[in-house]
Amino acid sequence: MRRRGILFAGGGMALAPLAARAQVADLNDAINKAGRQRMLSQRMAKSYLAIGQGVEADMAGRTLAASMALFDRQLAELRAYAPQPDIKATYTQLETAWSGYKTALVGDKPARPNAESVLALSGQVLKLANDGTGQLEKVSSRPVGKLVNIAGRQRMLSQRMAAHYFGVSWGVQVSAGKAAMGMAREEFVAAHELLKNAPESTPAIKAELTLAETQWTFFDNALRAAGTGSLQKQAMRDVFTTSERILQVMDGVTGMYSKLG
Repeated sequence: MRRRGILFAGGGMALAPLAARAQVADLNDAINKAGRQRMLSQRMAKSYLAIGQGVEADMAGRTLAASMALFDRQLAELRAYAPQPDIKATYTQLETAWSGYKTALVGDKPARPNAESVLALSGQVLKLANDGTGQLEKVSSRPVGKLVNIAGRQRMLSQRMAAHYFGVSWGVQVSAGKAAMGMAREEFVAAHELLKNAPESTPAIKAELTLAETQWTFFDNALRAAGTGSLQKQAMRDVFTTSERILQVMDGVTGMYSKLG
């Protein structure tokens, strides 16, 4: 993606809550929410690891609590909506995996000895949430269903990069974490280009994708920043806050695709 001029807001900025309807409205909305579950699996891990390292602890605590509540609510909605038995079975499995993950997140104060387990559980929940999203996309007969899935996956990739960044910074799954960050970065850039060039992308959507591109530049720079002491802490704060900003933009973009019908 091309580098653009950027306006940067400070790390203490207030972040708007993620948009979510009270119930599943239609198939595109279901794909959107199913994809959001993938993102939340990684956002919760990111927040847990940030809290444990004292990075934006208050914001991370609020983010973790809000993400857990939203995951719970959407899981119930998706199970109720599931249009086919195999999709309902996936969400039953996800409910079981989520129970174990939730216990790990709230059982004890975030600590390094538990970080590897949290990352592993987040991966299990991610896989099942991704399975459900793919199953719902297959039910859709319209090209826009795929775009909802792809745009929604961008949300997850932003959080996955941040979660593994915080894992690496804590000395947890260092080699695997660096590899996961690299793969997620490549997928994010390729998917962004696909969305920009999709015939279904309206001028309004393309404008938001341009905004996402500027936020990506900040986020990618933060992920690559190196340092020690206060410089490292600032880089970690930047990763947390910029990952939230790009998430907000891509959550809005996904919602815009889901309304195309």
